[in-house]
Amino acid sequence: MTQVIDRRLSGKNKSAINRQRFIRRFKSQIKKAVSDAVSQRSITDMDKGEKVNIPTRDTSEPVFHHGSGGKRQIVHPGNTDFVAGDKVPRPQGGGGGSGNGKASNKGEGEDEFVFQLTREEFLEFFFEDLELPDLVKTQLKSVVDYKSRRAGYTTAGIPSNINVIRSLRGALARRMALSAPYSRELKQKEEELDDILTAHGEEDSRVLLLREEIKHLKTKINAVPFIDEFDIRYNNRVKDPVPSTQAVMFCIMDVSGSMNEERKDIAKRFFILLYLFLERNYENIEVVFIRHHTTAKEVDEEEFFYSRETGGTVVSSALDLMHEIIQERYPTSQWNIYAAQASDGDNWEGDSPACSEILVNKIMPCLQYYAYVEITAYEHQSLWYEYEKIKAYYPNFAMQDIAGLTSIYPVFRELYSKQQTQ
Repeated sequence: MTQVIDRRLSGKNKSAINRQRFIRRFKSQIKKAVSDAVSQRSITDMDKGEKVNIPTRDTSEPVFHHGSGGKRQIVHPGNTDFVAGDKVPRPQGGGGGSGNGKASNKGEGEDEFVFQLTREEFLEFFFEDLELPDLVKTQLKSVVDYKSRRAGYTTAGIPSNINVIRSLRGALARRMALSAPYSRELKQKEEELDDILTAHGEEDSRVLLLREEIKHLKTKINAVPFIDEFDIRYNNRVKDPVPSTQAVMFCIMDVSGSMNEERKDIAKRFFILLYLFLERNYENIEVVFIRHHTTAKEVDEEEFFYSRETGGTVVSSALDLMHEIIQERYPTSQWNIYAAQASDGDNWEGDSPACSEILVNKIMPCLQYYAYVEITAYEHQSLWYEYEKIKAYYPNFAMQDIAGLTSIYPVFRELYSKQQTQ
């Protein structure tokens, strides 16, 4: 029987290649399991993997075996009822098996294959079809990124970069070139010696001389070194400058008194999901956190998510602060600017028109995309209706409402789905 043995070298994670092949093969089942999981878990559980159940019948692998053919004679042990030529009677009551509905204490089986996704694999499937809309490479970063690539071979380098195959190939060519004249002459001398021995035998005086010459030629051929320092070649790598996109995301969250703990928790979960998405998919992106009540303040990540500050509501204070930061640190000629705002829609009377004016005249002309989520299960207030006017004029302004925890994931995917850019 033919046996196929895989002798390819593997690294420390010997099953990594097989695992990736398995994931590609069952991508549709795994993606469905991830989609089902996100509706059942909280945002704090995003650092965990997921178990995927796949029917056993779908996990069969192709195998090599001898096909049936020709006339075969097989002896089955334990047969006491049949001989060659007998017909096996059909079971009464149909061809299928039947059960009486009672439990059995015999037999075993396996219904499903359970596959455990790692955290990285889970997030890869979850964020697979999301992106930042209209991300444009406006300008290269001041600190240029470089990407290393192979660029042939070089005669100098470190031992870890030695290319063994290329070095041995060069050594073989050198040995063939240096020993070729001696090899041709050696062949001629050996043929001449054979002719003399055939015609005259060992008594001929030329035999001893030819043997000495042949020995001398073989010594010269063997003196050619197997490998020389000149033969060694190293893998050459060069660094090419890689265009790097500069982008900044402004996260604006309302922490006023009207935002009760439940709404603040929903807002935090939305921004945690957004932050996780940005960190995973974009290496060169900055995040600016702004919290506001009657006044706005730029804070760090820790304070943004965990501070318990509260107060009245003046949304325009956050928009003014955002505009100031853009003017000071993020010129539009060099940066792709995004913003995400979470609020319950409550705002100080008379401030909503001011918010609309700031967005239309100062902020929206600078932005690639602005996403507004309103966390309320009740009727929308003045801020929502002012923002609807902005949405009518700016296609890069999106707004959604979140009624509860179960709406976080659908709203997030709606705001940052790839179809948004098409």
